[in-house]
Amino acid sequence: MSPNLQIAFRFLVAKRRAMLLSLTCIVLGVGFFIVTQATTSGFQDLFIKTLLGTDGAIRIQDEIQDTLRSMASVGDDPTASFQIEEKEGRKYIEGIPQPAQIMEALRSFSNVSGMAEVLHEDVFIKSSFKQDTAQIYGINVDNEQDSFFKVSNLSTQVVDGDLEQFRTQPDRILMGTVLAKRLQVEPGDSVLIQVASTGDQRRYKIAALYETGVDDVDRVRVFMKLSDARSLLHKTTEASYIQVTLLDKDRAPADAAQMQQSLKHSASPWQQRESVWLTVFRALRVSSAITVSIFTLIAGIAMGSTLFMIVMEKTKEIAILRSMGYTPRDISSIFIWQAAIVLLIGCVLGWAIGSGVTYGISQVPLPIRGIFKTNYFVVTWSIWHYVEATATAIVVVMIASLVPARRAARLQPGDVIRGTAQ
Repeated sequence: MSPNLQIAFRFLVAKRRAMLLSLTCIVLGVGFFIVTQATTSGFQDLFIKTLLGTDGAIRIQDEIQDTLRSMASVGDDPTASFQIEEKEGRKYIEGIPQPAQIMEALRSFSNVSGMAEVLHEDVFIKSSFKQDTAQIYGINVDNEQDSFFKVSNLSTQVVDGDLEQFRTQPDRILMGTVLAKRLQVEPGDSVLIQVASTGDQRRYKIAALYETGVDDVDRVRVFMKLSDARSLLHKTTEASYIQVTLLDKDRAPADAAQMQQSLKHSASPWQQRESVWLTVFRALRVSSAITVSIFTLIAGIAMGSTLFMIVMEKTKEIAILRSMGYTPRDISSIFIWQAAIVLLIGCVLGWAIGSGVTYGISQVPLPIRGIFKTNYFVVTWSIWHYVEATATAIVVVMIASLVPARRAARLQPGDVIRGTAQ
């Protein structure tokens, strides 16, 4: 152990009560920072997982029809002209007339892991007790390559009934738990579905109930096989949209822009569709980090005050060290070492408390339905939470310790003897 570090230990022990206050604040700051980031990130990640499992990473829908405007060219030929594309004049034609061609083109994108066409329409749905509004979603379950179950979590969200019955038998539907409760129906019951736009109606039997945890989905979406939807809506080839999943979900904006340019259909990434909720989660993470960093700020203030007191009380010892040949840099390092020792112990204890409390919170029952589904507190384990907490503590504490360290380094032996040291 170096002499500077030994002296730092001795000075540290001399003010152990004051240093204990700084240590406690560092432990709480680091630990609570880890806990808050783990919980806020956990709920954000669950929201994104639910979103991707419900609506996919990218949605390809309305056909884009660009407006071209002719302009005369400047030159010798008065009949020469050229055309420019006006983005402001774009027209969107609802739906996808030839989904098979679009899906074949999507296979050329390396980041695409799956796709499925969907046909949906507004309907009225009637049970023996009540009538309500809903939306039917015709999905492909026969083609394994482009099955809707490959681009969604629907198959794992069935909570009652028989999914295999939906796969194999005609005129079977999947209904959300919220809508089923409103209609007072259960698997095995039949309902009458009437298309809002045409008045056509047909009776279907409920094969199973699903629950995504998202009220806006469980309240309105009724899934039926694509062939049944085409028959009911009299649409033989069209699709309302194509749901796409990606290998790397974070590349969705770039991939969507490229798809829209090449396919001439609007492509909306999940970050754009749910930008409001994502902004809310980011704001929660930042605000919670700022709030718990108050503990670290208190630790920095306490550390600076304690080191100032040590400098004032140890002026004679510092003068003796200077007269023995210690340089201002050596004196400064002694006080930096004191802060570093407390900081290291505080971070290690903070990591332990943070991980322990995070695990404990993950076991707390917390039933939530609305924007996602969970029965327990959701946490995310990430090394970056520990890195961010440690970095915050290092910056605050070390900055607070620099001022008293520099003051100690400026002390001169002669000034101490004359009593003129500042």
